Amino acid sequence: MTSPHRENALPDAVPTAASERLPGGSVREAGVLSSRYRWVSVGLFLLVMLDAFVALGVTTIMPTVSRELDGAGLYAFAFAGPVAVSVVGMVAAGMWCDRWNPRSALVISVAIFTAGLTVIALAPNMVAFVGGRLIHGLSGGAVTVALYVVVARIYPQTLHAKVFAAFATAWVIPSLIGPVAAGVLAETIGWRWIFLGVVTLVILAMLIVVPAMRAVRGTANRSPIGRAEVVRIGLAVVVAAAALVIAVAAEMRGPIQSIGPIVAAAIVLIALRPLMPAGTLRARRGLPSVVLLRALLTATFLAAEVYVPLLLITHYGASAALAGLALTAGGLSWSAASWMQGRFPQIGHVLAARIGATGLTVGVGSLVIASLMSATPVVVVIGWTFAGAGIGLIYPRLGALALGYSTADNQGFNSSALTIGEATASALALASMAVVFSAFGGTDTSTSFAAVFALAGALCALGWLCSPRIAARPELTPPL
Repeated sequence: MTSPHRENALPDAVPTAASERLPGGSVREAGVLSSRYRWVSVGLFLLVMLDAFVALGVTTIMPTVSRELDGAGLYAFAFAGPVAVSVVGMVAAGMWCDRWNPRSALVISVAIFTAGLTVIALAPNMVAFVGGRLIHGLSGGAVTVALYVVVARIYPQTLHAKVFAAFATAWVIPSLIGPVAAGVLAETIGWRWIFLGVVTLVILAMLIVVPAMRAVRGTANRSPIGRAEVVRIGLAVVVAAAALVIAVAAEMRGPIQSIGPIVAAAIVLIALRPLMPAGTLRARRGLPSVVLLRALLTATFLAAEVYVPLLLITHYGASAALAGLALTAGGLSWSAASWMQGRFPQIGHVLAARIGATGLTVGVGSLVIASLMSATPVVVVIGWTFAGAGIGLIYPRLGALALGYSTADNQGFNSSALTIGEATASALALASMAVVFSAFGGTDTSTSFAAVFALAGALCALGWLCSPRIAARPELTPPL
């Protein structure tokens, strides 16, 4: 994502105190929406909200898109591909922000993001749709990194927590109305207008953000890209390519369907090691286990979520709008649990991790039961509410723990590792589930759904076992 030494190169224009002078000479603390930061805060909030709407909307309407474009074979790849290539975007954007200007990185990333959405909206077939999704995924990873660096360059440190809280809040509205609205639009005027509408709103958000970021400058010491950076980009490309191979293998037949994913997964693990804290793949206590746990739980939630609307539409005959209700329930419970965990800091991190993993396990388990027993769709909605609450309880804590374990010299590397880890794990989980789903018969059998949800449950079980190791030592509580 970003260089470990990013914070040593902040420009002089960065505000050092969150205060503003009022008429009459009095001084008060400046907030995120104070006159100094108002428009950039509004613009960044809109960008995050629109990205959330796209993410939730795509999940809701993909069964409709797949049917209309005759692309059932690329259903899982349409999700795994963007997540995989986002790793490359994250690394590239981090290098750009460190050596040039994060403002230009954000503008270029959003321009590519908009181009990807446009390709999706105009796609004549599933191959073009997936191509647009890959462009969207590559730029989406870059936008995420650029946003974080812009926040570091514009806002004083005292406001960072409030800004990130606003970003979390930006997911509430899309979670509440996004899936249902996307389903209704897909059934009425057509799914293409969802993406064309977002393109218009993204352009509006950038018209607000860009003028407000005039004070953001590049680093004073613009060192050239060295061998280490080139290696990081190369490793990110290898990770993304191997994850894509696994996703493609889902549609293959014969030995390559079983051997290809195994070889590709081994390549991913080898290429990923230098991008992670030492001992991550061995669940070493402390930061490595924090990175691993967030990767496992995020992959569980995101990969299983892809099949929730598909299950409701293909096996229960639900409409896209109705299927979106399950995603809404999970998104709202995620937001609610995230808010509640901050109100009860007395709950230890290890206990919170175990409770969160348990909630996620209950949610995924309910999907297995619903798949095998053809239970009422209410079971799916309630189960996914538990899943959202489980991931919401622990997800923000793991981010705070990663920073708590970091020093001024490795904050950038550790933050990058946290994001790359969850993106890679999610891509691998999506690709692996695609292989399993295809092997068990796809949408023609309920067993295929049960199999992918069982695989998600296995990942969650690994996370539960990893939970106690987020403490540096058993007798100590990790820093927050």
